[in-house]
Amino acid sequence: MGESRMELLQWLNRLLQINYTKVEQCGTGGAYCQVMDSIFGDIPMARVKMNAKHEYEFIANFKILQNVFRQHKVEKPIPVEKLVKCKMQDNLEFLQWIKRFWDTNYGGHPYDPVARRRGAPADTPATIAPLAPSGSRTGGLGGGASRAGGRTPVTGHRSASAQPNEAVQNLTAQLREMNVHLEGLEKERDFYFAKLRDIEIIVQQQLETLQAEEQDDPVLREIQKILYSTEEGFEVPEGTVDEEETF
Repeated sequence: MGESRMELLQWLNRLLQINYTKVEQCGTGGAYCQVMDSIFGDIPMARVKMNAKHEYEFIANFKILQNVFRQHKVEKPIPVEKLVKCKMQDNLEFLQWIKRFWDTNYGGHPYDPVARRRGAPADTPATIAPLAPSGSRTGGLGGGASRAGGRTPVTGHRSASAQPNEAVQNLTAQLREMNVHLEGLEKERDFYFAKLRDIEIIVQQQLETLQAEEQDDPVLREIQKILYSTEEGFEVPEGTVDEEETF
């Protein structure tokens, strides 16, 4: 039977000198990379983002992990698509496997996780791009309202003006963080769109070459079909297809 979530988190925090509170936080990939570094000692930790906040950063961490597995002939598929969604069950299963692998392969040698990170920040990652904490802030505003209802403070006007200012600051901070999150999503979207566009061009060129030779390739046709397929409810904006076909 696998170890519990709490036992795994205690082991992970102790080994890496981090402060994870949820198994889902492992979905950023950084902790998995450093556990493997504690075994092999040759992971490029300077490239691992322990404080990753966006999915494209998570994927970059898992690419490093995949290279490590390939280099050391670790025959274990990494379900990257599932892990980067930061779901508890997927990451719990993978963390349990990582722990068993570590138990089998760690040689007991001294390991300094902070030195290996070379001072890079290892803030506890959020499982999604973080928003401003709501509990204490909204609680503070609510608490102020209830206290004001209980009695009339001598400095009532100052308190009333201070609370809206604090609310504005909190909302501004949330907006700033949401904008950062949106920026990350847009970068991720553009990154994958560019890759798909490159694939589309290569497929089209190859099909045109085959057509000129009066040949065909069913696999390329299927890839093209996938690239051009849409989901129910999705509508291609008018003019988009025609504009693309003029090139």
